[in-house]
Amino acid sequence: MNVAKLMEPLELDLLTPETDLTREVTGGCVCDLLSFVMARGEAGMAWITVQTHLNVIAVASLHEFSCVIVAEGCAVEPETLAKAAEEGIPVLRSALSEYILSGRLYALGVR
Repeated sequence: MNVAKLMEPLELDLLTPETDLTREVTGGCVCDLLSFVMARGEAGMAWITVQTHLNVIAVASLHEFSCVIVAEGCAVEPETLAKAAEEGIPVLRSALSEYILSGRLYALGVR
């Protein structure tokens, strides 16, 4: 499954329109503790978080995540979005909670 196919079922808005939505999603991660994500992240993951600062993009890029999904409708700083675009990391946002998003991601077959 690719990032584009997550948009409707997860009620996602694309915040970085210049990024590639054909990136394959091979797993998921739901966490707000950056050190935990750094220790356990794997390429291809969709990362669900409420963190929105520049370090999120650094971690996502380091692990070659498929995308970052910002939950709870949190605002994302323009600097973060600019860095995400530069690194080619799609950033998407949903008003849904991390809990609901992770359940829907699992229901879509992402393990």
